[in-house]
Amino acid sequence: MASFLGWTLDAFDFFVLVFLIDTLAVQFHVAKSAIVETFFYTLVMRPVGALLFGLLADRYGRRKPLMLNVVFFSVIELLCGFAWNYQVFLILRTIYGIGMGGEWGIGASLAMESAPAKWRGVFSGIVQCGYSIGYLLAAVAARFILPYWGWRAMFWIGGVPALLAFYIRLRVRESEAWKQHRMPGFGAIVRTATGHWKTFSYLIVLMTLMMFLSHGTQDLYPDFLKTSHGVSLSWVSYIAILYNIGAVLGAIVFGHLSEHIGRRRAFIAALVLALVMIPPWAFSNSLALLAAGAFLLQAGVQGAWGIIPAHLNELSPDAVRGLVPGLAYQLGILFAARTNSIEYALSHRLGYAWALGIFETVTIAILIVVVALGPEKKGKSFMRNAVQAAGT
Repeated sequence: MASFLGWTLDAFDFFVLVFLIDTLAVQFHVAKSAIVETFFYTLVMRPVGALLFGLLADRYGRRKPLMLNVVFFSVIELLCGFAWNYQVFLILRTIYGIGMGGEWGIGASLAMESAPAKWRGVFSGIVQCGYSIGYLLAAVAARFILPYWGWRAMFWIGGVPALLAFYIRLRVRESEAWKQHRMPGFGAIVRTATGHWKTFSYLIVLMTLMMFLSHGTQDLYPDFLKTSHGVSLSWVSYIAILYNIGAVLGAIVFGHLSEHIGRRRAFIAALVLALVMIPPWAFSNSLALLAAGAFLLQAGVQGAWGIIPAHLNELSPDAVRGLVPGLAYQLGILFAARTNSIEYALSHRLGYAWALGIFETVTIAILIVVVALGPEKKGKSFMRNAVQAAGT
């Protein structure tokens, strides 16, 4: 629950901005492209957060760094609502990226180390779908808070997640797997991580492509609907709610499926679903078909993502499970940080639909090859003594 809520609330704080591109451009007297650019600065700082909080998680445990992280990103999000010009807003969104980058690695390792191996795929999907639920909640806020309370309130409610730290403090137990593999210092953590550089490199490539997939299909889609199809903000919000419901279902279904047919086969099945949904998602003229395509495409996109927490944690070395999955995840963000800017620039040359459609078709095709040729360690034990782990 702590891992799921942490990722949900972190994602909410990030996705609030996708519904405010036009509003903030007018508020701060800048071009829309300048607001889109703030996504880049948020994303590019996420590896910094993954490194800092990942080192803390492997050295001092999962609980305290997770509490610190939640408070950090919540406070920065709250302050975004007080920004008085574009420069201040840009600085705050950049700092926010550090907090966002630190949450996933700690939360995923805590959840995967706490889950029984046979339920790891389901829990993986549940944790990861927090990202889609955060997006869904941002869409709800855009529909019911923005019109009545204004854009600042959208960020102010982002300070609420700080209360999650109290729940973590009172109810969450420290990871037994971390206690067994605890490293003596930061130097040992770094040496262990760099000693597995081949696995780490593969995970970075995988996560870079996954970031092209998720951010390329999500971040600019509300603007695409408004710009290319003249859809009103209220209807954009409803469509975003719908396709995030599809994303939640996809994450849980394909996460569960990965326990039966393996991580890679379930992964590829989800990617194929996303691939065949690109035509209705990008090229339909009917609002109903656009919505249906978005629903099923995001079921595939987040279906693949639902497998990621389990897959990355199983492939990572035991002693650096707080650092390696999260840092690979966020370095993928770093290398894919220009996704929105690239797609937005391509939209001026090719048209919005072709820019989105071509970019994602190529991404999915490459991803299928990378996943098919990659390793898998489904069901790997995270404890030194499997009998003790079962008893615990």
